[in-house]
Amino acid sequence: MPVEPIGLDDVFSAGLSLRLGSLANKKSEDLVRRCAGVGSLLLELAEALALQKAEEQGRLFDITDRTADERELLDQALGAGEVSGVVALPEGVTAQIAESTMAGLWRVRFSDANDRLVGDYLEVSDIPEIVKRAAIVNARDVSFGEAPEGAMNVMPLLAEIRARVAAFTPGAKSHIINFMLFPMAPEDMGFLQASLGEGPVGLLSRGYGKCRVHATATRHVWSVQYFNAMDEIILDTLEIGGVPVVALAATEDFRDSSERLREIYEAYFQ
Repeated sequence: MPVEPIGLDDVFSAGLSLRLGSLANKKSEDLVRRCAGVGSLLLELAEALALQKAEEQGRLFDITDRTADERELLDQALGAGEVSGVVALPEGVTAQIAESTMAGLWRVRFSDANDRLVGDYLEVSDIPEIVKRAAIVNARDVSFGEAPEGAMNVMPLLAEIRARVAAFTPGAKSHIINFMLFPMAPEDMGFLQASLGEGPVGLLSRGYGKCRVHATATRHVWSVQYFNAMDEIILDTLEIGGVPVVALAATEDFRDSSERLREIYEAYFQ
């Protein structure tokens, strides 16, 4: 009997990623002429990327009040990158995040319970701050009751998770538990899922293959699953630590992205 993977249901059917546009067409040329402020913003973004380091606080650029033309032009200039996701917030507010084609440059859009846009930002960071905050603000400590009948290994595993969570300090390397190497009965997995709970963050990385990352409701505990081209799980893990590295931009990404953004500016906005 196949074991159900740890994690939430798929939440990536809401059209999160930005449309990858092209500036080499007549409509875009007209937009560039009408939206001179976008070129200035691209230079600011390039400068912020050049200065950013992965471990440091990111920088936000509010584009909520930009015109529809300006935001369309930004969509075309920045395109859609490898990582997207959803963050569920209190009172029905949702944050949709999408990395641009420039790694480390993110679009973060906040919608209320009626799906009305209430905030639209560009953020230069390793991962948007809302992801980090949402994963820990209302997270709980590790807690669990009696093991169900038929369980084999879930109790020592939960004890290990509790110890790893207690020992974790921000910035430390995450500890990885590989379920492919750890025999778990369906009763184990069901009890583990119920004990850890479902968190507010779901991320999808489409780099080399597909990877889904979910925050559990338990502080510092993440589900990280890798899939093949047939959408079959090839690696199923838990990570105890900060946001899993598969979703993060690295310091060298910021430098590369800064250069690419300057090239776009010079090609289309000068």
